[in-house]
Amino acid sequence: MSRIQGKDTAPEKAVRSLLHRMGYRFRLHRKDLPGRPDIVLSAHQTAVFVHGCFWHRHEGCQYAYKPKSRQEFWQKKFTENVARDNRNLQALKVLGWNVLTVWECELKDMDKVRTCLQVALEQKN
Repeated sequence: MSRIQGKDTAPEKAVRSLLHRMGYRFRLHRKDLPGRPDIVLSAHQTAVFVHGCFWHRHEGCQYAYKPKSRQEFWQKKFTENVARDNRNLQALKVLGWNVLTVWECELKDMDKVRTCLQVALEQKN
């Protein structure tokens, strides 16, 4: 687990690259916002989280499997991750931020991700 990165992951870089190609400018990991969103588009009052399906328990995803060893440890870890995600999401919404979550498995279809981001960001303005 020591090799697992918290930021600048490959999925995060893919979403950043896509947003940049779409012409959006953003900041990374703003410490003054709850949960330190991966990508912050201040002009659109939007925070983007790029979640790994395994760690953040993407509902119904094949990558959100349960490890067979140390099940109690993993269940506690996953429950805490999901609870923290929900707290951060609610705190950002209270502050008036639009919150988008891009799941790791969704990055297999970048055209769909592009469309979803475009719609969400145009809708906010």
